[in-house]
Amino acid sequence: MTQLTLHRLYLPDATHGLLQLDGQNISLTIELPWLNNQAYISCIPEGTYPLAHRHNERFKSHIEIRKVPHRHLILFHPANNVKCDLKGCIAPVSQIATSLWGNRSRLAMQKLLDAIEPHLIDGQIELLIKEASSDAIVQQIKKRKL
Repeated sequence: MTQLTLHRLYLPDATHGLLQLDGQNISLTIELPWLNNQAYISCIPEGTYPLAHRHNERFKSHIEIRKVPHRHLILFHPANNVKCDLKGCIAPVSQIATSLWGNRSRLAMQKLLDAIEPHLIDGQIELLIKEASSDAIVQQIKKRKL
């Protein structure tokens, strides 16, 4: 099973992260702050979750994060504003402009899809979400761009 890892840095008004596949940086992320997994206002809990490809008119190709406790339809999808665009989902971004804003999310979303699509087709990928623990990862997130 292939593992996509989201290293998180928790802030008072948002959560920033770094997505890696096999140790390679894929994109940065923006999310809602941690508010005890409250629906629509909190990011999801740390843990391991299966991933699946999904498509609709609004987001086009995107990724569903499955089996999130007490939540449904949690996705990786393009978004640039934490407060306006996210209800618990995760937005890949190319750059973090401010604590609440990311840039070039569609580009980052496509990069994520390209990196994990072969594993999505096989159903052999999961997402591990954890707090950023190494100084190198924390510094990479704080730089706000890859």
